[in-house]
Amino acid sequence: MPFWHRAVIAAAVIVIAALVAKLVDARMSRHELAPEAVTRYRVIRRAVMTTIVFVGVLSALLVIPQVRAIAGGILASSAVIGLVVGFAAQRTIGNVVAGILIAFSQPLRLGDRVRVDDVDGVVEEIGLTYTFIRASDGVRLVIPNEKLASDTILNFTIRSPEKVAEVTVQVPLAQDLDALVDALSAETRGEVFISSLEGGAAITLREPATSQVEAERLERELRLRVHRRLRAAGAFA
Repeated sequence: MPFWHRAVIAAAVIVIAALVAKLVDARMSRHELAPEAVTRYRVIRRAVMTTIVFVGVLSALLVIPQVRAIAGGILASSAVIGLVVGFAAQRTIGNVVAGILIAFSQPLRLGDRVRVDDVDGVVEEIGLTYTFIRASDGVRLVIPNEKLASDTILNFTIRSPEKVAEVTVQVPLAQDLDALVDALSAETRGEVFISSLEGGAAITLREPATSQVEAERLERELRLRVHRRLRAAGAFA
């Protein structure tokens, strides 16, 4: 067979492969997906198109005797293909393993407020390969799981579950501080003490809480109770 006949056949095979890839892509693009699934779906579409074109080009090369041996070797040699895939997927496999480790050890969890590379944000999604963190300005930080598994992460959410509600009030130094501390001790389950004597007497009340939300609620209540108790004791006269 003349060389130009083989060249025409090879070109026809490549064109057919490209047309098939376009048809498959058009078929797949008809699906309506949620925004969070669009990125994954685009990756799948591109992978399918690339595979079809790649197989078509190699098949076309088989028509030309000069390159048939090379093309056939690439298609038939599972060792070469496995080696290429292994090198290409090395980082991906590392990210997958790191993602599994993060899921079990949980140095960060969905909804946690963390700091990574001096960027503060909230963990939105933990995938097998990447973790998505929403920064305070709304920007998404996409971090490979392998990096998270090896770097230092500051997690502001994972801490002791016990919180403390704290309220400090200023009273004149001329007041009977012992009597005021005794009076305020009846308003809390925690501790009451004089925290400062500079310019006036600062009386601090601390009460344990089960969460940050509970601590904030207790502080609002303590301010009202402290004010009522000090007014009844004549501390503001």
